Amino acid sequence: MAHRHGRACRRGRLALAMSASSTVRPESDRTAEGLARLTQGQLNEAGLLAVSGRLDPATLALAQRHDPAFGRPGISGLTPGWESLTLNGRPRLDGTASGADARRLNAAMAAEAGALRPARPFVFNAATAEDRRRAQRCLTQAVYYEAALESTLGQEAVAQVVLNRVRDPNYPNTVCGVVFEGAERTTGCQFSFTCDGSLAQGPVGWAWRRAEAVAQRALAGHVAAEVGTATHYHADYVYPWWAPTVTKIRQIGAHIFYRWNGALGDTAAFIQAHAGREPVIDEARFSRPRFQTAAAGESLESLAEASGAAPRTVEINGATRVVGVISLGGRRQPTAEEVAAINARLADFEDARAAPAEDRAPPPGVTVLDVEEVGRPGA
Repeated sequence: MAHRHGRACRRGRLALAMSASSTVRPESDRTAEGLARLTQGQLNEAGLLAVSGRLDPATLALAQRHDPAFGRPGISGLTPGWESLTLNGRPRLDGTASGADARRLNAAMAAEAGALRPARPFVFNAATAEDRRRAQRCLTQAVYYEAALESTLGQEAVAQVVLNRVRDPNYPNTVCGVVFEGAERTTGCQFSFTCDGSLAQGPVGWAWRRAEAVAQRALAGHVAAEVGTATHYHADYVYPWWAPTVTKIRQIGAHIFYRWNGALGDTAAFIQAHAGREPVIDEARFSRPRFQTAAAGESLESLAEASGAAPRTVEINGATRVVGVISLGGRRQPTAEEVAAINARLADFEDARAAPAEDRAPPPGVTVLDVEEVGRPGA
């Protein structure tokens, strides 16, 4: 009797368990469990990136539309992208995002799983000692002006991109040819320092020597394995139009690295040999001073203070240094007074456009002439 009673109890418990397991679970419970697995229970930057990286562009755009913090200027009254405005810049017409908006867009686009491809050591067969010196200088300039304040790994990644392009049939087959490609055009330079006047700034000794060591190792065959066959990169405060057209590998410091899609980004595609001869670069042609040059004996701190770009303290490979942004060829941020002046000039311009043509005052130095119209059809 007890035996039959025990079996009945077990059957009852089993029926109860089966009944409970067959109950339809709410969709919200399944969604919550899926999010917990995906984010590993951490709703931090990494967790949010894991979620947004799995969304297709339409779903991501819909989510961002309902994000109350997305797309709003950081300070009321300022144009989105004001963080990277410069006094000597020109507005872009290609829809490229910048500043805080760009950082959000870049964070939303996750690196593609399995995107990394190994790169072979660079084979540098310079024809002469002078060709070797030219290549060394061009690569050092690229590392210095593009990544002076990045970690050693970040600088090695920039050097890897340059040398990958030398071996890519889509680019010149010399180091200087890659670095200065398009520099003769005001809008076509591949590396911005070759056409924005950065070369007019004399390099800082310790930073130049650091970049030079990175360039020497790269030319000797060192491979930045973390970026592999990357041929593109950009700073995280811009979102160029071409970013979705290539494969994102990873971000190192302030730079995000990409390779070509498909077979063009595979190791086997980098078959172009170095030409041996390096072109002669007329650096004076590509140098246009943008900032006041320090006089003899004048400190970097006083020059930076006079230009509105105060020095800042940075930590590089465990060493703390006080640096002036202008001394490293970087674009300084505008001061509050300069931002106010820019906004005031824009307001004056808008007011002038809104006024009737007959009430507009001519610009200074312009003489207004009465023009007799000839041959105009009668009313």
